[in-house]
Amino acid sequence: MISILILSWNTLELTRACLASIRQHCAAASHEVIVVDNASHDGSAQMVRTEFPEVRLVEESTNLGFAAGNNRAYELATGEWIWLLNSDTEVFAGAAEALVELLRQHPRSGAAASALIDARDGSIQRSCRTFPTPAALWAEATGLAKFFARSRRYGFYRMGHWNMRDARRVEQPMASSFMLRRAAIEGITASDGVTIGAGRLLFDERFPIYFNDVDLCWRLWQLGWEVWFCPASRVRHWGGASTGQARPEMIAESHRALLAFYQKNWPDRYAAPLAACTRSLVRISGAWRVRRARRAQAQPRAD
Repeated sequence: MISILILSWNTLELTRACLASIRQHCAAASHEVIVVDNASHDGSAQMVRTEFPEVRLVEESTNLGFAAGNNRAYELATGEWIWLLNSDTEVFAGAAEALVELLRQHPRSGAAASALIDARDGSIQRSCRTFPTPAALWAEATGLAKFFARSRRYGFYRMGHWNMRDARRVEQPMASSFMLRRAAIEGITASDGVTIGAGRLLFDERFPIYFNDVDLCWRLWQLGWEVWFCPASRVRHWGGASTGQARPEMIAESHRALLAFYQKNWPDRYAAPLAACTRSLVRISGAWRVRRARRAQAQPRAD
């Protein structure tokens, strides 16, 4: 059985469309749907309760964040396959079955991500990246990755050389539509001891919004599990529906999470001077991006 986990925060219409697509296109697959509403104030929880009575709804009184909200849903999941879906997605026919088939075909695959189809123009979103090594971050910061986007030498972080048309192993795809093998989750949580109380968690809650999925992929790869991209599974994706509601704050949080990711997973991997310079780069880049976003917010909108 597939356990479909959806986190909702003030995305009423998008959540409705997501659940409607599951009802329409996943009927043939044995599944359960668990929605955790993160204290929405737009009526999202009431909509789910009224229009989708088959869904298991968890209403939180406060916004737990992405990691803790999905952990709450995972506690209730009973399926062999754990399918994380953002509330701003809509599944196409066969999306669930294609992910399960790929995972079954590759016994060492711990997770597989769908192709994300941009809801605005129908293009395939560039949703896969390598891990954020210092080389990747410096290539981005110096502009080399932008000017040589299709280069394997400089544009490798965003994998600009790849057309995303074939199934392959990838280091870290976006978790907007991400199916995990339960055995892999249980294996990594038992190994790295990421827990709250006596319960093992899907995501490390030291990364409440960003880099929790990167951290999860890192943990899978470190224990010998593979992560795959599955183009046969197609999901429409709007993108940024929740995090875009507080953009400067979210930019600041993304850079904080990147520094925390380094501290947790790569404390001794690089020489001290390189590590220190890379941390400074992340801080400076984050401060500049936050300042630019705040200036943009302060500018009057043209009618």
